[in-house]
Amino acid sequence: MEELATSLETEIIEKPKNSLKVLTPHEIVRELDKYIIGQHNAKRSVAIALRNRWRRQQVEGSMREEIMPNNIILIGPTGVGKTEIARRLAKLSGAPFIKVEATKYTEVGYVGRDVESMVRDLADISVMMVRSEMLKVVEEKARDIADERLLDILIPSSPTNGMKKMEDMEMLDIKPFDFIMKAQEEIKKQAEEIPTNGEAEKREAAANQRTRTRFRKKIKSGEIDDREIEIEITQMPPIASMQIMGPIGGGGMDEIAQNLQDAMSNMMPKKTKFRRTTIKEARQIFIQEESAKLIDQEALTKEAINRAENHGIIFIDEIDKIAGKSKEGGPDVSREGVQRDLLPIVEGSSVGSRHGVVRTDHILFIASGAFHVSKPSDLIPEMQGRFPIRVELESLTQDDFVKILTQPENALLKQYIAMLKAEGVEIEFTEDSIAAIARIAFEVNESVENIGARRLHTILTTLLEQILFDVPDIINEKHITISAEIVNEKLEKIVRNRDLSRYIL
Repeated sequence: MEELATSLETEIIEKPKNSLKVLTPHEIVRELDKYIIGQHNAKRSVAIALRNRWRRQQVEGSMREEIMPNNIILIGPTGVGKTEIARRLAKLSGAPFIKVEATKYTEVGYVGRDVESMVRDLADISVMMVRSEMLKVVEEKARDIADERLLDILIPSSPTNGMKKMEDMEMLDIKPFDFIMKAQEEIKKQAEEIPTNGEAEKREAAANQRTRTRFRKKIKSGEIDDREIEIEITQMPPIASMQIMGPIGGGGMDEIAQNLQDAMSNMMPKKTKFRRTTIKEARQIFIQEESAKLIDQEALTKEAINRAENHGIIFIDEIDKIAGKSKEGGPDVSREGVQRDLLPIVEGSSVGSRHGVVRTDHILFIASGAFHVSKPSDLIPEMQGRFPIRVELESLTQDDFVKILTQPENALLKQYIAMLKAEGVEIEFTEDSIAAIARIAFEVNESVENIGARRLHTILTTLLEQILFDVPDIINEKHITISAEIVNEKLEKIVRNRDLSRYIL
């Protein structure tokens, strides 16, 4: 155990494999096409912006620092794919990504969260991503150390300690494993038969080592996973799970609270306690503990900050809600104030976090809004200049609804088919029924309120509600076909009645 730990301490932990993916603009658009219908202009813009991040990294010298990201504003009604584009983009790139609502931030001096907290949250996400990658790198080594710790509990390296442990277990009225008792008796027997000299000690050690080797194989194969043992675990101090103070609004008070909590948790002494558990669970606990010890925290933080600064994406939704002109009083008093506070973050500034200072110069900001009431020109001029690319997303047509229902990999109809398949029921939608669903969704959007593709959720929920309720208690059929007649019968009356459709659909 000590030899293995020493060898690991002297070994340099390799840098985690970078999860960032390098895709060309055409490849990015093709990947987005799998989940999002239409909106080619928006896809092209974000694909170029993402590829430019990689291009900047290839530039050498001082020019690299001079190349700034072209932030984007996505303009379009709700439900046309603004948020989905940004979410899929982050998954494609493997970059740190956070989505925030512009309406939850307030001007400094008002109750609420200050805008710098979005950068701190991005840093936290980046740290979690890098830690996850580092854990995979050291997992095998941590597993070997965990197995040695289990062996030290089951078969201590010293035969004398092993016999003493067995006596302690008997005093605690804990029935040891029969096979462990038998192994210890063999070691004891060999020790009694041979005179106490150097040769005897060598033979004892050899016999003990053979026993440990045999049990090491049993641990790795999972043969004794269900057996229970008693292990010693470290308890986190109570202060670590206690919120000292909440976000008081402005001035980074939420960050001060977090730092104070971290400092106090480090000052509190860590306690240990004994716990009985299975070998399988104990192995996982030990693996987690040893993995944390093997990770270089300084290298982790440095890599995480670098990713947040050079590859991070912050998606600011509902930015149109802070675009209106300020009034003398009332709830809109801090709209322009939020924009003024947000401006230095987007322009490029340094934000302190518990992991270190994060520069925002090269973070990509993507903002979106419906802009029904306000216009992009209602943003303060400096903010408009920091979002040079404006992309207007088109409203969805009836044909788009048909494609949304059938083509994406996560299409709604595919989701309902998968859910009912879990009940042993196969549901089929005819082409006519799909066309009828798309037509009704489009008509309701036109006559009531245009909520884009989200209308399909309400339409399908109303259409399949009775089937989802009756399966499997009442409906015993293994195959259900949804035709255009069924769609019209279920939904046509509701669509005709404007008041009913307003509340039901």
